[in-house]
Amino acid sequence: MNELIPRKGNYKKLLSYQKSDVIFQITYFFCNKFLQRGDRTIDQMIQAARSGKQNIVEGCSAAATSSKTEIRLLNVAKASLKELLEDYEDFLKTRGKRQWEEKSIEYETMRQLGREHSDAAYFMNLIETRPPETIANMAIILINQADYLLHRQLERLASDFIDNGGFSERMVALRRNKRGY
Repeated sequence: MNELIPRKGNYKKLLSYQKSDVIFQITYFFCNKFLQRGDRTIDQMIQAARSGKQNIVEGCSAAATSSKTEIRLLNVAKASLKELLEDYEDFLKTRGKRQWEEKSIEYETMRQLGREHSDAAYFMNLIETRPPETIANMAIILINQADYLLHRQLERLASDFIDNGGFSERMVALRRNKRGY
């Protein structure tokens, strides 16, 4: 293993990425099936969902040489998903549909499904026959779960940086060790 540029983990194994991929696919389906062509919300929702996923990819890819970039991009992913959350909540509000309350059977069932499954195929199979308000509620719960995972990931990255430093500090330490300082 290279001491200067450590091999970082595969972002596809991260639960935050997997949830974000599910959210993107659900959002793409939802927007194209239930929103009217020409509605600007379609592009905004799809781009927010895509940004959530892609910023995780980009942040993790930059991690070996820039903790700052990784943290910043994961926070952008988190912010994009929050924007998407608001769009789904607005969808329900503007159509007079109920958002599932905490402790309701639907809410708790979906939270459990979100904990147990992170593969898009599973959720895409579930949503094919569901009405738009059910899909919006499902997406809201998955977004909240992804937000929680990203928050925990950011906390861990901050702690790792405080404990171990970043790329520049590794560069200096390796040079000093090589020179015998």
